[in-house]
Amino acid sequence: MAASLVAMARTPLGGWGWLWAAVVALLAYRAGSLSRTGLWSAWLVGGVILGLGGWAWGVLLLAFFVTSSAWSRWAAARKRAVAEKFAKGSRRDAGQVLANGGLAALLVGGHAWLGRGSPLLWVAFAAALATATADTWATELGVLHPRPRHVLTGRPVPPGTSGGVSPWGWAAAGLGAGLLALLAAGLAPPTASAARVALAVALGGLSGAWVDSLLGATVQAMFYCPRCAKETEQHPRHHCGARTEYRRGWRWMTNDMVNAWAIAVGALVASLVWLGS
Repeated sequence: MAASLVAMARTPLGGWGWLWAAVVALLAYRAGSLSRTGLWSAWLVGGVILGLGGWAWGVLLLAFFVTSSAWSRWAAARKRAVAEKFAKGSRRDAGQVLANGGLAALLVGGHAWLGRGSPLLWVAFAAALATATADTWATELGVLHPRPRHVLTGRPVPPGTSGGVSPWGWAAAGLGAGLLALLAAGLAPPTASAARVALAVALGGLSGAWVDSLLGATVQAMFYCPRCAKETEQHPRHHCGARTEYRRGWRWMTNDMVNAWAIAVGALVASLVWLGS
């Protein structure tokens, strides 16, 4: 019975998938979790994943988006003090949606094109979303830790600093990656070992989250607000309205680019673990 249910969940939904994706994206937009550009991008990503993959693939996408949106709203008042550091808020735009879900959609497309054979693309897909989940959970919970430290030097940094890590953040990352790993194992193709899937996805998600912190600490573009005398990811203007000045990092390495690269690494690590186990 369980195998037949998984097989049904892995059946592509075609046009119905695009319809369901539109419904979910519209509800998220009405709830304030998506901007207008994010609405259309979420419909595109969700339509590809549900239409070409099916509910099994869609469940992992929903697990990432719903939990991440919930954590973004949790303790919002306490997070306002550090929100000025972040490039964007909790209302996700097209850049955020595509950075977090674009690779996952491409992997589903590749899976459909190749005829749904090897579980490798399922593992890579799940790890991409596990990375996005781990990173988002770590950010939303870790930012509340009073004494984060630089991921490379171990020196104390202000809460919300790119490249800052904390025990709360790592615990949240582990829980987020673990959730996606368990879902991926339960909904994996019948020919795949659930334990191997869970291990590969969990390691991929945690590796990707670590790379996100590493990139944030080293090459992510950072700016400075002369009016507030604070470092920020926001550019060309700070939330106060002042024009921000370039401070360090690669100018093209925005927060969305950092997320996209970290997710790619997470998918790659999971694939290598799967192939080597």
